[in-house]
Amino acid sequence: MRRYIRAFLVCMLFAVFSALYVYSKLFYSDLSVGGGLGGKTFLHRAAASQRSDIGQETRRGPDETGPGDQHWYTRYIMRKAEGRVRTAAAMHLAVVACGQRLEETLTMLKSAVMLSIKPLCLHIFAEDQLHASFIEALESWPSSFRCRFNYTLYPITFPHENAGEWKKLFKPCASQRLFLPLILKEVDSLVYVDSDILFLQPVDALWSLLAHFNATQLAAMAPEHEEPRIAWYSRFARHPYYGRTGINSGVMLMNMTRIRATYFKNDMTSVGLRWEELLMPLLQKYKLNMTWGDQDLLNIIFHHNPECLLEVPCHWNYRPDHCIYGSNCGSAEEEGIFILHGNRGVYHDLKQPAFRAVYDAIRQVLPLLGRED
Repeated sequence: MRRYIRAFLVCMLFAVFSALYVYSKLFYSDLSVGGGLGGKTFLHRAAASQRSDIGQETRRGPDETGPGDQHWYTRYIMRKAEGRVRTAAAMHLAVVACGQRLEETLTMLKSAVMLSIKPLCLHIFAEDQLHASFIEALESWPSSFRCRFNYTLYPITFPHENAGEWKKLFKPCASQRLFLPLILKEVDSLVYVDSDILFLQPVDALWSLLAHFNATQLAAMAPEHEEPRIAWYSRFARHPYYGRTGINSGVMLMNMTRIRATYFKNDMTSVGLRWEELLMPLLQKYKLNMTWGDQDLLNIIFHHNPECLLEVPCHWNYRPDHCIYGSNCGSAEEEGIFILHGNRGVYHDLKQPAFRAVYDAIRQVLPLLGRED
């Protein structure tokens, strides 16, 4: 009983302190980009001119297949930011939003923009019907926020030949993350997060881990669980997985230049395969044994290529699983929670009130500021 009480208190304490940290950053920090860009503004997206084009362009809907060309990703050009964008100095953050995930995604983006030090390039992959809502919401943010980021909207698109299989894998749109290295070919490194992520520390803290990659590492993720006796993969998986408990793909730091250049070991051929050559054969081989879709594919890949992954502690991806059955994330107790992952829908029900309290605090941040322009 004491262990469960302790876990509950840990969750409540991180909710309170995280909310206090958010508001202290909001009201007492200088929100201008300032010295981070040498005094120059990081231009936001010129959406006023873009709005006139909405509805006039020819795009595929979310239920249609991608372009027929085998190199479909080379023509993946969407509504893109205009102006002088200092991408070399910026951090790149990607998210995928489908269905009813608009507000949740915007709340995640608020947490990222509000706390980060360097400017951000946001890559938002969303169903077509959500594009106008994203533009309207992002352009309504106060100028002190808008000057800190640039953004580009992309539709959901999969390789033509197997688009149907990728769409129905796990949840709609979830497997889009697997194709980011092929779509964003000009981006060297990227942070990918699920829509139900909240940053409680600047994105810069995660971004700085790129400097800790050794010569073979090309991605960083946290374990799916800390305790093998209650972990899902170690108990139920019917396919190879990384390490003792598998990895969770809700937060991924990727050196995409290395991903595109690497030949990955696998259990289908004696020779290494490139990323784009690997995904569909793995899906065909293991699709009847997978439960978590694209995350399972990543586990299989890094099972065979463990030297390619930097495993980070659980406070970089803290989920309800870490406190629902007692406290199972020692690094969070010692270091605090850096990234909160509200899977299981805990931001929208009362099962984990601490998670919802943090979510509501960040969601309400900009209305408290009021409109500046």
